[in-house]
Amino acid sequence: MIGGGIGVGVVGLGGMGTLHARSVRDLGAEVVAGADLVPEQRDRFAEEFGARTYETHDDLLEDDAVDAVIVTTPNRFHEPIAVSALEASCDVLVEKPLAHTLESAERIAETAARADGICMVGFHNRHAASMAMFDEQHARGRFGDLTHVEADYVRRRGVPGPGSWFTDSELAGGGALLDIGVHALDLALYALDFPEIAEVSGVTRTTFGTSEEYADPEGFGDNWDAEAETYEVDDSVSAFIRTDDGRTISLEAAWATNREESMDFKVRGTAAGAQFDIGDTNLRIFESGTAGSDHYTDVEMTGDTAMTGYAEQDEQFLEAVAAGTTPESNTVEEALTVQRVIDAIYRSSESGRSVTLAESTLTDAKIERATRLE
Repeated sequence: MIGGGIGVGVVGLGGMGTLHARSVRDLGAEVVAGADLVPEQRDRFAEEFGARTYETHDDLLEDDAVDAVIVTTPNRFHEPIAVSALEASCDVLVEKPLAHTLESAERIAETAARADGICMVGFHNRHAASMAMFDEQHARGRFGDLTHVEADYVRRRGVPGPGSWFTDSELAGGGALLDIGVHALDLALYALDFPEIAEVSGVTRTTFGTSEEYADPEGFGDNWDAEAETYEVDDSVSAFIRTDDGRTISLEAAWATNREESMDFKVRGTAAGAQFDIGDTNLRIFESGTAGSDHYTDVEMTGDTAMTGYAEQDEQFLEAVAAGTTPESNTVEEALTVQRVIDAIYRSSESGRSVTLAESTLTDAKIERATRLE
């Protein structure tokens, strides 16, 4: 088995932590430990996985059976947990986004650059069947040069319950953009091979979360009380990103908005285009030609429904851990670029103008220097 002999500890034992624990167990790793502040979560986790449980990540890191750590806590706590784990020579998979702020993300990246262990970031949609098929067709040159990506992650009504950590700016760092928009943004940058960014323009809005008359027909947010609960974050964002070589990305993300929900991902190329739902298994390709008659060609590729992004991502993580090699995808450097663009969108919205990426205190040269020193 891929994960044979690897002891995994999970920090944050809610739904996401449990999902990863089941995934790595299925891949042959042993879930040896878990940490969470909530006793009920620890009890449930211990019962399902037969793992030792701890109240804090510091206690978990003292467990000699832990080789790798998966971090699925609220965003604010990614840095202290990931940094401590890396400094303890553990390999780390930290859920998206890398951190709640750019500065925090940079500190994780700097630690990862000089650490013995590897660090991956949880952008699982890159590994869904739809994106895997797109990658292969792109590698074969089917789309020509990619020119523009339209990326949507829009819910009609889907605000997490006010008072949860998702709507607390101190814990989350942001709202819809950092929660679900980050998936669409990462996928767009990944499709374009993480180009140099020239300019970012964005507008974030807080429209629905503070409304006493918020309609929630599907009951997505439990116990809604706009007055009594904390709601300090954006519930939608519109952004436009231009690269140094003239390619572009348009981003729409929302927890709630008065339009049809969408997870549409559309890529335009000079020879063909592509469209799929983020995280889905199918891919549509749009072409045209002149053979016989001027015509359109629309192709639908049906992927393996058993190929889930989470499973493929966790498999790559365990393979990198077993080999002791830097992962080829979901790198800290890529996640840091995503964080820089998110930071730019928020700055653009605050200033009312387009902006460039922030001058980082952690330059690429500094990352390389830290790596060489190790």
